[in-house]
Amino acid sequence: MAQPDSASPASGAQAPQGGAGSSGAGPVPPEPALADVVARLRRAMRRAARTADPDNTLSVAQLELLSCLAENPGARPSRLAQLLKLAPNSVTTMVTGLRTRDLVTRTSGGDDRRTVALELTPAGQAAVGRWQGHNAAILAAALDRVHPAWRHLIAAAIPALAELVGAIDDLAETGTQRG
Repeated sequence: MAQPDSASPASGAQAPQGGAGSSGAGPVPPEPALADVVARLRRAMRRAARTADPDNTLSVAQLELLSCLAENPGARPSRLAQLLKLAPNSVTTMVTGLRTRDLVTRTSGGDDRRTVALELTPAGQAAVGRWQGHNAAILAAALDRVHPAWRHLIAAAIPALAELVGAIDDLAETGTQRG
């Protein structure tokens, strides 16, 4: 079981803020380390999900599209492309494949019959539910292996991480980032 080290937040130790022997550059910004951990977490979750459900033949991109549609029922393909930051033709290709597997349906988009609205089928909803269930089970099993002090900090960080997700989504929507 991994345990917090003596300089961990669980021990109450603070990162050095300069002083004797300091380069004067100040604390190292957390962004590179956070970006690295998030990337490694995503890869680890993907690997663990494939291990947990080896019969799943859907790609992560397809599962993300299904999940996005679950969060945005009736969305147009162009809206899914915008939300997922994918090329519209990529979404169209994925939707075509998901329709042939009976995971997504297309209907006319309300008053304008030239538009298309997408919905998950019961099989599509089940696929999203299985993926989310596997992810939750993976996290629960992994958290059981983490020192209780870290589990507490991870749980306490969930609201901050949710806000971070919202801020990143806002950046993706507006296309602005700091240099």
